[in-house]
Amino acid sequence: MKRTIFFILSLICATVSAQNIEDVLRYSIENTHGTTRYQGLSGAFGALGGDLSALNINPAGSAVFNNSQFTMTGTNYNRDNTATYFGSTAESRLNSFKINQIGGVMVFKNYDKNADWKKYSLAFNYDLVKNFNNQFFAAGNGNEGIDNYFLAFAQGQPLGPLFVQDGELIEEAYLDIGNTLGFGPQQAFLGFQSGVIDPVDINDDNNTDYFSNAEYNSVNQEFLQTTRGYNSKFTMNMGAQYKDFLYMGASLNFHSIYYEKYTQLSEGGFDAGSEIQFINFDNLLVSRGSAFSFSLGLIARLNKYIRLAGSYQSATWYDLSDDLSQRINSDSPVKNPDITFIDFNVVNLFPSYKIKTPGKFNGSMAIVFGPNGLLSFDYSYQDMSNAELRPTSDASFATVNSEIARELRAVSTFRIGGEYRIKQLSLRGGYRYEQSPYANRVTISDLNGFSAGLGYDFGGSRVDFTYSRSERDADVQFADVGINTPARVNGIMNNYSFGYTINF
Repeated sequence: MKRTIFFILSLICATVSAQNIEDVLRYSIENTHGTTRYQGLSGAFGALGGDLSALNINPAGSAVFNNSQFTMTGTNYNRDNTATYFGSTAESRLNSFKINQIGGVMVFKNYDKNADWKKYSLAFNYDLVKNFNNQFFAAGNGNEGIDNYFLAFAQGQPLGPLFVQDGELIEEAYLDIGNTLGFGPQQAFLGFQSGVIDPVDINDDNNTDYFSNAEYNSVNQEFLQTTRGYNSKFTMNMGAQYKDFLYMGASLNFHSIYYEKYTQLSEGGFDAGSEIQFINFDNLLVSRGSAFSFSLGLIARLNKYIRLAGSYQSATWYDLSDDLSQRINSDSPVKNPDITFIDFNVVNLFPSYKIKTPGKFNGSMAIVFGPNGLLSFDYSYQDMSNAELRPTSDASFATVNSEIARELRAVSTFRIGGEYRIKQLSLRGGYRYEQSPYANRVTISDLNGFSAGLGYDFGGSRVDFTYSRSERDADVQFADVGINTPARVNGIMNNYSFGYTINF
């Protein structure tokens, strides 16, 4: 029977989307990368300025520079993840190196001593907002297998479209179902053709009830997730100093995004009488896109010691597209032997979509002890519940947006940093605390981080080194539906950054 006959019957299933709250948080939460000095103070630079990555907090910071400057920074990222799943613990480690910052600023001084506008600045900077390179492995005996994932999509789905039509290749049927009926029926097709699930009445094309061919009280599960990619930002900035007490600036920010996530779920240890003894299910998601935002800021020097600052970072508008590839295999005696032709060479191309991440307000204070050192404090506020997928007219996006408004909350971030100078040597340290974006504070926990570093000034140039560490816990689901118990992942990031600055 032709698959199009069932189109109207399957409209409800077709509204299932590959985008979810995880996609929104991926681009909303940023890490503290940037120049080595910026990392050394844990990003507490809102009222200080004079650093290229400080433009991420307050664009008025470019007007603080006294001379033109070029800075480049490289970072070694070390990630340690410990995953706990049903009482079993597994550890994973990953190292990567990236040039995470490169940029320069040009300072144009006004030599008229009677002029109110003392200088102007023009800055260009590349920053790695987020390094997606990461990996974790989890294993344990769970009580819900991947069969529940396929059953969740299959129940209520007419059987007819799940057959491979005469003269049709299985990979063609897979893509056709995804294009015409949607993501949900496509997943039901995978479960049925792999023999993981079966219809109650295989002779009835209108059958909408399904059962699992896997029998177990508990199932041995191994889950691997590997991600890589970047969210980078190129900033164009202009700043100005008014008299001796006010600095102001504005920035235009252009993002480039590449994200790749590979997951592999392997299951075994089913009951001895089960006709299925192993299932492997792999997914490869690739996201690409760009984004735009702007920021405005002021720094006021109240006296020679105290500075106050405020800034606003606009919402960031992302324009993204996703590709999804899947493959599945089992030892089911009723599986379609051609199921292996559905692999990573068969790609689902989803329509482009947009994500709007919420704007951010920053307030800062710094105490500068002349050439001897400084202390700085930053506070940021960002309401994650205002993030959204667009177009909002999309029914599936409306569901996710309701979930965002219900489950996410406003996030406060606190940063404190200090620097002490001994002649040409600078000693630095900082602390960062960021609240969980989830109202329950469990799905993703609060973040704690600290940093320590040093720099040496040669006069016309400077070298810097910083060690920074951050830690937070997160629940990671093996599947979007069907497997309800997540792995609890404790993630620790250790960064070692080296920077070089030259003055002009």
